Amino acid sequence: MNSIHMRGATLDDTQAISALFRTHIAVWQRLNSAGQVQDVAYESLTIYERWQHGGPWMSVETAAIHLSHLLRGAGIPLVLEAEGKIAAYAEAYRGTEPEPFGDHYHLAQVVVHPDFASAGLQDRMLRELLEQAKIARVLRVTANCIAGDAQTQALYTGHGMSVLSRIRRYNLTAKSGQGFYKVVDHPNDNPQQIFNWFMPVGRLGSARQQWETLWPQTWYAIAEMRERRTHRLNFSASGQEAFIYCQQQLYSPRAVEVYMWSPKPLTAQLLTALRDWTHREGYRSLVLSVNDETAKVLSAEAEADGYYEDVYGVSV
Repeated sequence: MNSIHMRGATLDDTQAISALFRTHIAVWQRLNSAGQVQDVAYESLTIYERWQHGGPWMSVETAAIHLSHLLRGAGIPLVLEAEGKIAAYAEAYRGTEPEPFGDHYHLAQVVVHPDFASAGLQDRMLRELLEQAKIARVLRVTANCIAGDAQTQALYTGHGMSVLSRIRRYNLTAKSGQGFYKVVDHPNDNPQQIFNWFMPVGRLGSARQQWETLWPQTWYAIAEMRERRTHRLNFSASGQEAFIYCQQQLYSPRAVEVYMWSPKPLTAQLLTALRDWTHREGYRSLVLSVNDETAKVLSAEAEADGYYEDVYGVSV
């Protein structure tokens, strides 16, 4: 393969990128009326049922919306062409957070076509992103790795990346508490609001990536996603302001997943307010993904469920 070329994705690439992602789905399934899983043809699935197999790239309709969002400034979509076709796709986000992340490119994902699995394209795309970061005068490139993924760990360490932070997932009961706090709906999705803010809760990715994925109401056109309880809030408690995104868990409606952006790390007062608010809303359990320092703020009632990700980074 002498002719390998990486470039920015365009909207004309939508169909090819969607097809690339779908090559990694071995079987298409849905739940029947009895709640049993059944194998079905891709064409018979609704857009939402396709989404459940892997997000917006699972159908051309949602892929075009997502790619358009990235191209309008939300992220950096990249494709690698080999042998005249798109052989790999990468998605990155530029953000600025307090150290240890700073001004960075965050590599959210790299997907390679199975026909090119042994061609070293993941390595090539990461190398190209590091070069682009230097040109853009970005200080650092970061990426997350799920625990136990030795292949991805080797890819990152092979480019000089080391672990900057570990994010563990905890479950914590919602609970009535004392204290004064203010909560208002906050639909404004401008990412400049979180410039150089911490993301003390829910940083499974970068703060910018999670914001662009969660805060805009991009997917309210899909009825099943609109029906899932979702809250975009401006919280204020004991002098700490935070934007908090809460979403009802899909198969556990009394549990809520929490994501938080704030100019300060998480405080006990804000956590108490959050537990009280979620309890008043009818939730009974909070799902919180936090680093080891933030975990010290959680009460002794918090239980780690064993899931964690490491955030790798390298200065450029």
